[in-house]
Amino acid sequence: MPHLPRRTVLAALAGLPVAACASRTEVPGPSSVAPTPSSVSPTPSSAPSTGVAASPMTQPLVVAGSLAVPWDLAFLPDGGALVSLRDSGDVALVRPGAQPTVVGRVPGVVVGGEGGLLGLALSPTFASDQAVYAYHSAASDNRIVRLSYTQGVLSGGDVVLRGIPRSQIHNGGRIRFGPDGMLYAGTGDASTGGNALNRNSLAGKILRLTPGGAVPDGNPFGTLVWSYGHRNVQGIGWDASERMFASEFGQNAYDELNLIRPGGNYGWPTVEGAGDGGGRFVAPLQVWPTSEASPSGIAVTADGVVYVAALRGQRLWRVEIAPDGRVVSARAMYQGMYGRLRAVSLGPDGRLWVLTSNRFRGTPTPDDDRVVVLPDRP
Repeated sequence: MPHLPRRTVLAALAGLPVAACASRTEVPGPSSVAPTPSSVSPTPSSAPSTGVAASPMTQPLVVAGSLAVPWDLAFLPDGGALVSLRDSGDVALVRPGAQPTVVGRVPGVVVGGEGGLLGLALSPTFASDQAVYAYHSAASDNRIVRLSYTQGVLSGGDVVLRGIPRSQIHNGGRIRFGPDGMLYAGTGDASTGGNALNRNSLAGKILRLTPGGAVPDGNPFGTLVWSYGHRNVQGIGWDASERMFASEFGQNAYDELNLIRPGGNYGWPTVEGAGDGGGRFVAPLQVWPTSEASPSGIAVTADGVVYVAALRGQRLWRVEIAPDGRVVSARAMYQGMYGRLRAVSLGPDGRLWVLTSNRFRGTPTPDDDRVVVLPDRP
């Protein structure tokens, strides 16, 4: 696969607005630009990264820069990562010390507002089936498709699930395989709050499905719905005890981190943030003012520490959860250092990888957007 050409992005970036979000929506960014080799500094004051991270790693390492609206990443067995590029439908391969390359394009992606190519997940049996799953917006819905990644090329695109409502805003999009081997998907309310409490709608939910798209045994309502009453879920993950956590965008008051219970009603649009509606709703574990979070992807450690990538908040939250479900601490990290953070994942080296989202409703540098490996070991 040839390396991608460098392209000048300064002109496209100059006119982007500063993030502001009274309505808690997102607006389109500039036209898609292919990923290029990173030439950015690991920190605002340090020298450019030139190769694979040293051990021990003491500075953040920029693995890739000048990416066009990256949204999610999925790690390959060899340590590289597939990164979804929302506005082009392309998937790029990134790895430390190498230039990023586009390995394929997901067919049928229709971009608009917050929609496009969103979540990625590798099959738990990837070694034998080479299957990669993607969540994307199509012309009239959001859907989940299955692709194949073989010999460095991504191909295919069989539809596993269609009919998830789409809108200019609140499309959800994160997908992850759980410890039970089932595929979980966070969806948004598609800008219609009533969808979230309607169990006949796939919007405003966390869905649980088999790798083939069927309803698994054990789902609480005999449908794909695992939990409901969500406004816009963009982060899901589990700890070693198989506790499931999810991040959720609030509207104008509070964002949430939730502990997910099968069949749980999380209250939107009746409740935003804390409040149990007289016992009808599951209360969040942690809430933030919307100015401090706008939580997208999360990463969960085995012992129950949840890292939350904050967009509007422009920081990484570290939330420690006790075995009994209490929040022990919630601490902000890297505040303002990399701008808007779309995703965070635990990499194969045990470190945190983050994706920035500054070219989409942010204040980008000429080198945004970036994939950054942080030196911290959770």
